[in-house]
Amino acid sequence: MRLMSTAIQAPEAARKLVSFLTNSPTPWHAVHNSVAHIEEHGFTKLLEKDAWDLKPGGKYYFTRNQAALIAFQLPSDWKPGAGVSIVATHVDSPNLRIRPVSKRSKEGYLQVGIELYGGGLWYTWLDRDLSIAGRVVTSTPNGFKSRLVKIDKPILRIPSLAIHLNRGVNDNFKLNLETEYVPILGQVAAQLNETPPSNPTNAQQNHHPALIALLADELSIAPETIHDFELSLYDVQPPTVGGLNNEFIFSPRMDNQYSSFCAVEALAQTSANAVEFKGNVNCIALFNHEEIGSVSTSGADSSLIPLLINRLSPQAEDNARSIAKSFLVSADMGHAVHPNYTSKHEDYHKPSINGGVVIKTNAKQRYATDAITSFVVKQLIERKGGKVQEFEVRNDMACGSTVGPMLSTIGLRTCDVGCALWSMHSIRETAGSHDVQSYIDLFSSLFEHYQTLEQSLTVD
Repeated sequence: MRLMSTAIQAPEAARKLVSFLTNSPTPWHAVHNSVAHIEEHGFTKLLEKDAWDLKPGGKYYFTRNQAALIAFQLPSDWKPGAGVSIVATHVDSPNLRIRPVSKRSKEGYLQVGIELYGGGLWYTWLDRDLSIAGRVVTSTPNGFKSRLVKIDKPILRIPSLAIHLNRGVNDNFKLNLETEYVPILGQVAAQLNETPPSNPTNAQQNHHPALIALLADELSIAPETIHDFELSLYDVQPPTVGGLNNEFIFSPRMDNQYSSFCAVEALAQTSANAVEFKGNVNCIALFNHEEIGSVSTSGADSSLIPLLINRLSPQAEDNARSIAKSFLVSADMGHAVHPNYTSKHEDYHKPSINGGVVIKTNAKQRYATDAITSFVVKQLIERKGGKVQEFEVRNDMACGSTVGPMLSTIGLRTCDVGCALWSMHSIRETAGSHDVQSYIDLFSSLFEHYQTLEQSLTVD
């Protein structure tokens, strides 16, 4: 007799996250899709170069270099000196970037030169169906424009070497990331009849004509109008919910688009609440370049957060008061205990997938959590009926870091949190489908309840 399936349907929040991940193969796409979502909830675009005319209760956002997003809602009683409740995340992930001069060929095959971005589990990119996405600088009748592009079919591959030619590979796998890690685009024979353009642009000189033609076709423009681009490789296998009871999400880039989606969703949902709120400004900050140190115009070590606070509270006295009343939740993914590698976790700090929000602590301040900020976050989670997990790294292992410590240096109270994840920095990571709502609930609780909680907390 065949048993009927009893699989549990994935939570709605998880399904929405999967859609976001599918449509966000690069930081630029993630910011673009986040902007589209908050605009649907009434947020108005600001430009850094303009004067800002802000109104109490108003909802605003600005972007920088298409790769960072700051969105905020002012309370109904807003005036300079108000604190800011911030959820800070990052939208970049380890990946392969196409080089400025990418044209390669060898043994009759067209290849594409790439540079490694961040600290990835690079062997997981072997034998995957890869494509390209990013932004392209094009000329138009009205000037130049940066346009997003995403090729939705597999065009590249990094094939592994057959075991017959490398018998010891399972005993001692090593990979030369410069000479043995060059993606293959196609065969040279397919290009023999192509005629080079009469006035090639730099892009056409530096990259295979077939690659330029593919981008032009996707954007419905002439190849000669493409002047430059930033392109990344991505796995065309779509993100999905899986597991026996749909308890998992299998996807690229969950570190840290998982956190970014939840931050955007929480701000959008909270801003749609008809009840006026008072107290702190509610804010999300999606940064670029965390995986390579955050030192850039769109990274967390840039002027973005100080600029926001300065423009909300331009006078020195108001600015100082605002910082003292502010709170930052640094949201990045955390390491779930792996059943095959339990010794990699400290015995009493083993977060589980779908076990609730993880508070991350480190005595060396690789995470910015302290007793006060940990207490605040626990209280916020408790108000939504959620669960808390604790993570500290073993003493004999190095600890990673987040945007939290660098942002805390301007005086912001900061707590580092995450959701539990396997295979961090792999091309396919695994996280929990039920943790998505737990994350959103924490961020919503920060936006709804921090002011009340802060007023009841005495710290001399």
